[in-house]
Amino acid sequence: MQTSARNQFTGRVTGLNVGPINAEVGVDIGGGDHITALITRGSVENLELQEGSEVYALVKASSVIIVAGEPKLKLSARNRLRGTVSACGQGAVNGEVTLQLAGDKTVTATITNASLDGLALKVGDPAVAVIKSSSVILGVAL
Repeated sequence: MQTSARNQFTGRVTGLNVGPINAEVGVDIGGGDHITALITRGSVENLELQEGSEVYALVKASSVIIVAGEPKLKLSARNRLRGTVSACGQGAVNGEVTLQLAGDKTVTATITNASLDGLALKVGDPAVAVIKSSSVILGVAL
């Protein structure tokens, strides 16, 4: 599968909480990491999702927030992927930060150079990728 989304995870559905309009879908992406997606009930039906279904979870790099260190915060964002900075670089306006996650997976964020400077991240530093559940797109193989 080829998409423009920098972050592409394969996983299995571990839980479905289906309401009249939307549904929360829990996905185990391996390495002890889980992602929750908020999608429409219609999408659950169209994708024929059920517990155990294999899915692709896609997240644009611009939808990932990076928090430096091991924060002790309460956040409304569902998805928090802890990792270690494996790459960090600036561009003309924005930079990229890639975290190495457990299970040989990575997550990449596109953030402003000002934020990159403010976080003062370097390779090897601990960090957390924060992703709202509404920013996760699910897909299945045909």
